[in-house]
Amino acid sequence: MLRRRITSLLSSSTLQNVPIYSESIKISQHIFTFSQKFPFLQFSERPISSIGSLGCQFRRAYSLLSLNDLQDNKGARKQKTRKGRGIGSGKGKTAGRGHKGQKARGTYKFGFEGGQTPLRRRVPKRGFKNPFSLTFQPVGLGKIAKLINAGKIDSSELITMKTLKDSGAIGKQIEDGARLMGRGAEHIQWPIHLEVSRVTARAKAAVEAAGGSVRRVHYNKLGLRALLKPEWFEKKGRLLPRPARPPPKLKDKVDSIGRLPAPTKPLPFVTEEAESMSAALA
Repeated sequence: MLRRRITSLLSSSTLQNVPIYSESIKISQHIFTFSQKFPFLQFSERPISSIGSLGCQFRRAYSLLSLNDLQDNKGARKQKTRKGRGIGSGKGKTAGRGHKGQKARGTYKFGFEGGQTPLRRRVPKRGFKNPFSLTFQPVGLGKIAKLINAGKIDSSELITMKTLKDSGAIGKQIEDGARLMGRGAEHIQWPIHLEVSRVTARAKAAVEAAGGSVRRVHYNKLGLRALLKPEWFEKKGRLLPRPARPPPKLKDKVDSIGRLPAPTKPLPFVTEEAESMSAALA
């Protein structure tokens, strides 16, 4: 674009009407005037015989940026050293490996120290990480009450972990579920029904005192994803997974299996006697 503009300026009528002088002094005056208008051009004072060249020859003071001028700086790219190409190359014969020895003959295992006990075995082990541990994101009753007052949560419907996530009560990165805490329990003055992974004794007592209920539900990794992001399965063209039963070690820590998709109504709590009677009748 800059080149076209310069060309149009050079071929304009104002510049074509510049008179030709044979004297070098008058040519120098025109060169000085033209160089003031275009300071990025350098001129050489030489008499010419055509109007098209404006009585002077000019060259670039610096390279105008264009795609065909793009290139790396000198020395930015270095050729790979070709080893073993004769004595004159500087890396011939042994190719920079020296004479004999393990390193000259081939590769060896990372961390190998010549046969002695390696560092990773000399340093004693410390700590323990339980692969079966679960991480729950805490959420207080005070925050839930604040969101209900703000109109972001409907207290008349079942409050699930998806409801808490969509309202901003818990973060988006939920590892194994949510734990209901008793912080701000005094703000709960109306009955609410919740389904969370875990609940503290104080929070459960506060919710039940207000006439509500809290159910501990179990979701595995895939089931929790289906609960929080059901649109992901629809996007991939997959069906929602079936609810997973809790492992034997977690049966005493949960009340029921998590339902999919996200439920809207709470399940009534059934006592053991009623369950046994219904099983006998069946």
